[in-house]
Parts: sequence; C-alpha cells; structure tokens
Amino acid sequence: MSLKNKVVLVSGANRGIGAATVRELLGAGVKKIYATARNLASLPDFGDQRVVPLQLDVTSDASVAQALAAAPDVDVLLNNAGSLAFNDFITSSHEELNGDMETNYYGTLRVIRAFVPGFAARGSGTIVNVVSIVGLVSAPPLGGYSASKAALHSLTQTLRGTLKPSGIAVIGIYPGPIATDLAKHIPLQKVTPEHAAANIVRGLENGDAYIFPDPTAQQIEHLWANDGRSLEAAMAAAG
Repeated sequence: MSLKNKVVLVSGANRGIGAATVRELLGAGVKKIYATARNLASLPDFGDQRVVPLQLDVTSDASVAQALAAAPDVDVLLNNAGSLAFNDFITSSHEELNGDMETNYYGTLRVIRAFVPGFAARGSGTIVNVVSIVGLVSAPPLGGYSASKAALHSLTQTLRGTLKPSGIAVIGIYPGPIATDLAKHIPLQKVTPEHAAANIVRGLENGDAYIFPDPTAQQIEHLWANDGRSLEAAMAAAG
C-alpha cells in the first residue's frame, strides 16, 4: 500500500507510538494527518502544515461524531489511543477492570463504526488497530488490559473478513514493550517509539495484515504461531 498522498487519522497522537508514527508518516509522503488527542494542548508541535490537530475522546459519542464531521476525507484510520492499568480479575474493582475495556475495545469500536460508512461508500479505506502482544497471550499483572486487547484482536480479525467485500483493509499492530509513558512501569527491556513507528509504517507499505514492530513482539509472534500453549505457560511464569 502506497501512503503517498493518503489522508491519515492517528488517534492518541500526543505521545509515544502515536506521535512517533505521525512523524514517520510525514516522511512517507502522506497528504495530510489528523493528529488527535483528548486534550489538544498535549499535542506536540510536529512542525509540518500537513498535520491537522483534532480533538478526539474515543469514549465519547459526541466527540467521535465531531471528529468524523471534521475529517470526512480520511483514507487510513489508525486507532492508537489506549489506556493501561495494572490490575487483576480477583481483587480489582469492576470499575478498574472496565477502564481499559472502555478505551481500548469499545472506544476503538466506536471510532470504527463512525468511519466505516464513509469508507464503504467510497469502496476503499484502511483500518489499522494498535493491539498488543498481550492481545495474543495474557500478561497476568495486566488482567484488564490484556482482556481489552484480546477483545480488540478478535474485533480486528472479524472486521478483516466482514469488511473485505466493501474494499476496506483491516490491519493489526502488535507491539511488545515500548519506551512510552504508558509502559513505563513494565519491567522489561524496551525499544524506542521511533523504532516501532518505522516498522509500523514499513509494514503498512508492505500491506502486512499483522505487524510486529519490535524484537520482543517478533519473538512472541513466532511462539504464538507455532506453540501457543508454551507461550501461555511462559507468560504465566513471567507474571
């Protein structure tokens, strides 16, 4: 897939993978990027007139509707906005567990449902969901987060089949530990957001349905594809 002259919306573009991917996309020759954040003041200055700041709270129907009205020309919808909390299924409250699900799964679904009719009417479009390796295998200290990302992985797989007849491609990105504010308390070796972003954009240009943008993610992908049960045991032991 050529990204030249494409219009891209990146949610959660204020930091981490989102901000790094905006910069990488600019280098790939896109026409315009809607860089979104819940708080516009948190967006960095990307120093490029092709970047259009846009307020978006993926947990709000009204905010999503306003973003759709402001960005009707999107070709590539990159759903990166997310949240992460440390919790477990036994001792954490329902509200704590539900927080990640509301953002990572229902929030992403809300945005997709808003933009799909326009894609379908044009007979083209690309949806890109930033999932996580814990969408493939759970990390015990991240119970609610893992569940939300597993749900997003399932959504990504389902939409890939159901939207293909409408000319809409669906891509999943499965990062491992990245040196971002979101993952700063995860005690694992991390790569930079820039490293991940370069591989994300490369994967998009290659048309990869699954993108594993860092060495840990690539190791997990190999085990997941070849021996999922052993991977589950290894993750449980690490937790």
